[in-house]
Amino acid sequence: MLTATYTLVALSVEQTNMRVSLHAIGQLVQKGYTRQSALTSGQADYVCVSLRRLYEQCHRRKLDKFLMPALRRAGAGANPLLCELDMLSRSAAEALDTACTLAEGGVDNEDRVDAFCLAVERFCSALTVRFEREERELFPVARAAIAGEAWFAVANQMLAHDAYVEEHRGRVAPSASRAARAEHANRQGVPLSFAH
Repeated sequence: MLTATYTLVALSVEQTNMRVSLHAIGQLVQKGYTRQSALTSGQADYVCVSLRRLYEQCHRRKLDKFLMPALRRAGAGANPLLCELDMLSRSAAEALDTACTLAEGGVDNEDRVDAFCLAVERFCSALTVRFEREERELFPVARAAIAGEAWFAVANQMLAHDAYVEEHRGRVAPSASRAARAEHANRQGVPLSFAH
């Protein structure tokens, strides 16, 4: 069970990082955008890019890549819960589509600002509920259903994935793209802490 504990702790850390990013963009919109009568295209685009990145990161998590397939293979009767988690992801995707459609058309009056902020709130809410249910419901089901050897395989896959990511991290020039994002954010009046 030590391997299961290690794996679930690693997944919890990943969850926490996602929650922090989700909370940050939600707070930016709630505190900075909701009272505006219009948003610049840069503000709306920044939020849409951030939400899209969060959504994609959500589906590239180790939980989705390694734990859920192991749980499905274990046949633990977790399918109803997995379907509900998928529905929360679909709700987030629909909210993302709504926000991006509004951004493309211009968030140039109070009604469109309200609709845009509501879509962002729905996105954040759906993923927050998903993360909470994963930790509160999915992790205990996985702990009980997945056998020791399968936990070892999941942990092995996660370690191999981390090693691969670390090995390939230096091959991309992230400083140039970070600098470009920071410059764009600065021109659009977005706090630099969100530009990374």
